[in-house]
Amino acid sequence: MRWFRRSSSRSSPELFPIQEGTLGMLSYTTTEVDTVSRDPENHFSNMSQGVFVGASISHRRWNVAGIIGLCFFLLLIGKTAYLQIIEGESYRSLAEGNRVRTHVLVPPRGVIYDHKGVLLVENVPDFEVIMTLADIPADLTLREEVLMKATSLIGVHRADIDLLLTTYARTPFDPVSVRSHIPYETAMRLAIDLASLSGFELHISSMRSYPSSFSSLSHVLGYMGKISEDEFVSLTHQGYQIIDEVGKTGVEQSAESLLRGVPGEYSVEVDARGHELLILSKQDPVAGASLTISIDSALQAFIEQTLQQTLSEIGASRASAIVMDSTSGAVRALVSLPAYNSNLFASGITTEQYEVLAQDLDQPLFPRAVSGEFPSGSTFKPFVAYAALAEGLVNEHTSFLSTGGLSISEWFFPDWKAGGHGVTDVRKAIAESVNTYFYIIGGGYDTFTGLGVEKITDYAARFGFGFPTGIDLSGEADGFLPSKAWKEEEKGERWYVGDTYHLAIGQGDLLVTPLQMASAVCTIANGGNRVIPHLVESAVFGGGGEETFFFSSEPIEDLDMTALRVVKEGMRQAVTSGSARLLSSLVYPVAGKTGTAQTPGDRPTHAWFIGFGPYSDAEIAVVVMIEEGGEGSLVATPIARDIFSWWFAHR
Repeated sequence: MRWFRRSSSRSSPELFPIQEGTLGMLSYTTTEVDTVSRDPENHFSNMSQGVFVGASISHRRWNVAGIIGLCFFLLLIGKTAYLQIIEGESYRSLAEGNRVRTHVLVPPRGVIYDHKGVLLVENVPDFEVIMTLADIPADLTLREEVLMKATSLIGVHRADIDLLLTTYARTPFDPVSVRSHIPYETAMRLAIDLASLSGFELHISSMRSYPSSFSSLSHVLGYMGKISEDEFVSLTHQGYQIIDEVGKTGVEQSAESLLRGVPGEYSVEVDARGHELLILSKQDPVAGASLTISIDSALQAFIEQTLQQTLSEIGASRASAIVMDSTSGAVRALVSLPAYNSNLFASGITTEQYEVLAQDLDQPLFPRAVSGEFPSGSTFKPFVAYAALAEGLVNEHTSFLSTGGLSISEWFFPDWKAGGHGVTDVRKAIAESVNTYFYIIGGGYDTFTGLGVEKITDYAARFGFGFPTGIDLSGEADGFLPSKAWKEEEKGERWYVGDTYHLAIGQGDLLVTPLQMASAVCTIANGGNRVIPHLVESAVFGGGGEETFFFSSEPIEDLDMTALRVVKEGMRQAVTSGSARLLSSLVYPVAGKTGTAQTPGDRPTHAWFIGFGPYSDAEIAVVVMIEEGGEGSLVATPIARDIFSWWFAHR
């Protein structure tokens, strides 16, 4: 039983009991009201408006509803946890794939021509399979199926794929090369088979081709290879991708920025599987510059053939030869033998093929004309003669008597000619390569004070010895000019006059490169200007326009023109009556100097020749060096004669 209060406006409220009951199908209870109408007809109306204010649901129904709600809530929590924790990575990867990707468009690489327009390097079509890590399925089972099928189709080992996945895990959206240089028939099959494999596709690119059959051009042109990790880090801001190739040696490397061109790009919307849906924007690339280099490929081929024939005849295997424009420094021929075929690297050299080249004792990969360092022998004498004349120690008429050599205490320093050369002035000393003369002006004898090691090396440095010439190729050696301090530090010995004697005739610890020698000969030939050897002459850019590269020569400071003239006359006399008489039959007069350089141990001597021509108005400087080839006058000079003959006939 419950109670409700009845009140009136004038009296205290009274409490009346009321029995709980039902009204229709609804349970009801009473509650306190301020006023209840005394009109019986309005009684239930008033109760419906104020007395019965709500409906009550049974406890059983409340419990059922609560359980159902709880189940739905737990189901929602469980599904959320599954999506976030169990499948989170998978959906995250799919979400990453649904985005706009920007691809770099690699420009066509510039081709290379020789001085006369002969094509030396071109591009040919190539096919490769690339892999995009982000597009490979994340589901482990599906991922394994894709990778196993890919390795079978492409023809690579699974370990190779796994290595790529590990190496490039940090750049999942960058394409990675899986296999390159695929034959056309295989590529057409792969184009169909790979269409259903997420993360793999056939990519049409190009590779370099070197049409010339003469291997000595390999050291000039170089080759390309896959970009290394260090190169990628330094070049990525220039639009390079990990899939790209870059020049590794030669002009391919030194002119990389010109040959590369300007990359383009296109933005594309892709789906979760990496499939392109819509191209949003595109910027076309600008092709790399077409280069013209200073090499005359016909002359290069002629010299290579001539050297090969000589090497075969004398049983030697290594040689260098350089022909350089004596005024501009343009390199017309740059031959290093043995050499290699650049196409081996372009088509993907195998490990076995590379090992054969790398382990060859004759070092065919080594550009000896630019990077080789050798004792110069008597080809160094003209520069010592210039130093003595410029210093005023001798003049063009100063003579010494050559009787076969000099004796210093218990040491004897011989001439190459038994009995000596008789009375010798500076021109004859150069022409006949008289050691005694250079012993005296270099190290002194009796009361005559010679140049000494410091002045010899100082003047040698003015002609470019001991420093790189600055040619537009990498890996150039700088040679070596010895000093007293160096010998004391490295060998723990003091410098003796005998060391100076050896230095004065181009022996001892002196080392030069064939390229340094060619540059120094140009200085004599052109009247005292130091040239910078170079290969790249002009570039025609893919975006339009042409640029010609000029390399100015600089006169040597405080050059003694009289001393230079006398040295040139001495080199001319070497041809007319000295050790290079074999050149006297040429249609134009030339000048030269032979050299025979001793090597460590009992190995044969190096054979040298340096020279220039025509004598009165020099066009070219020529350097020939046959390693362990014997006498310069017998081995190197005949090759120089043939080079001059070719030049005069074809120039």
